[in-house]
Amino acid sequence: MDGVGSFGAGRTGSTIDPITFVKQPQTILRVLTWIFSLVVFASIVNEGYVNMGSERLHCVFNKNADACNYGVFVGLVGLLACSFFFLLEYKFSSISSVKDRKKAVMLEIGFSGFWAFLYFVSFCFLANQWSRTEPDELPLNQGADAARAAIAFSFFSIITWAGLTVRAVQKYLLGTDMTLFTTEHMDGGAPTQPYPSNSPGATTTETTETYQNPPFTENNTAPTYQVPIY
Repeated sequence: MDGVGSFGAGRTGSTIDPITFVKQPQTILRVLTWIFSLVVFASIVNEGYVNMGSERLHCVFNKNADACNYGVFVGLVGLLACSFFFLLEYKFSSISSVKDRKKAVMLEIGFSGFWAFLYFVSFCFLANQWSRTEPDELPLNQGADAARAAIAFSFFSIITWAGLTVRAVQKYLLGTDMTLFTTEHMDGGAPTQPYPSNSPGATTTETTETYQNPPFTENNTAPTYQVPIY
């Protein structure tokens, strides 16, 4: 992560190379996190509910509907959040305001850290409920693979979300090179420029100048002539 620009991004308005962007560690982590969230969400939605001899569907995790609902919630929101932060990261260099960049980085730190914690809870919750599930509750081992996949990828998601948190903290610690931004970039408003001295809106300053008489001046007193004596 280079320190050029503000919070690890390039100068404002700089072009983004898609290949370089894809190769960035945070981009790779975010793609992995997106995939892991998709697996957790899809596994529970598709095979997390089984019919155990009745018309009613039961959650494979010890018939605890809260376990399935929690896994679906964490996976779905994590999936959407990854998509949002992926777009935010791609457009980050186009954000001209330093304050807006700081807010975006702080939002990423807070959300990534919080979601790593929620995935930790998900892993513990699902693993605990799965350990209490009796084999006879799942005829023909229905939903077992989906349950194991949800538990495993919940654990992997802890690592990736924690990695994204670390990357966001590193970006925040880089800070801002204030010389790269104008007043407009820092405050988000139009820059204020002083009026030139010869403009109509300029403030007129009175100056006192001392003038001296020119070296050759006319003397109003008539000259005195003497009559020559022959």
